[in-house]
Amino acid sequence: MTDVQKGLAATLGLAPVIPVMVIEDLQQAVPLARALCAGGLRVLEITLRTPSALDCIRAIAAEVPEAVVGAGTVLDDAQMKAVKAAGAKFAVSPGATPRLLDSARTQAMAWLPGAVTASEVMAMAEQGLRFLKFFPAVPAGGTAYLSSLGAVFPQVKFCPTGGIGIANAGEFLNLPNVICIGGSWVAPAAMVKSGAWGAITELARAASQLGPGRS
Repeated sequence: MTDVQKGLAATLGLAPVIPVMVIEDLQQAVPLARALCAGGLRVLEITLRTPSALDCIRAIAAEVPEAVVGAGTVLDDAQMKAVKAAGAKFAVSPGATPRLLDSARTQAMAWLPGAVTASEVMAMAEQGLRFLKFFPAVPAGGTAYLSSLGAVFPQVKFCPTGGIGIANAGEFLNLPNVICIGGSWVAPAAMVKSGAWGAITELARAASQLGPGRS
């Protein structure tokens, strides 16, 4: 059985924050990736929410070797195949299904599936998955809820995303069952549109310094 999370711990541990990005313009992809990497955030998630998403993944994979680029909002087998072909190193899904797990195994793609309820966590743990996305983090119950999951699933580590910004990032990272967090605040749409790459690098640098006991 293919281990779809082989190497994922090392990837998720490269930085405390994974930028979650919706990129509208392909021309913005490479300079944005370079700006984030310059600030210390090398693991990047490009969501499949725009027509240019696959081309953005392909461009970053080819032109920014220091980046570890992944694909977000992967919902089905066709998308799993497409992101693998584009050069993504990992795939992220808001939830999980048996068919998507089979697809990740078939494609030998590192996969971070989403789980919120105890039953969802148990279902993934039964399949040997120890790293899960917790989405939407704040609306689903935030740090109090996630801490409660940690008490009964100490073997599972989470990457919470959704509603997290610089103000509450430290609260999530202080939880022992959080390996990293995902967020969009390090690449604001207005800055991306205007090409404010230096400012984005500074946001990334501040985010890269976050961690347990720090805020």
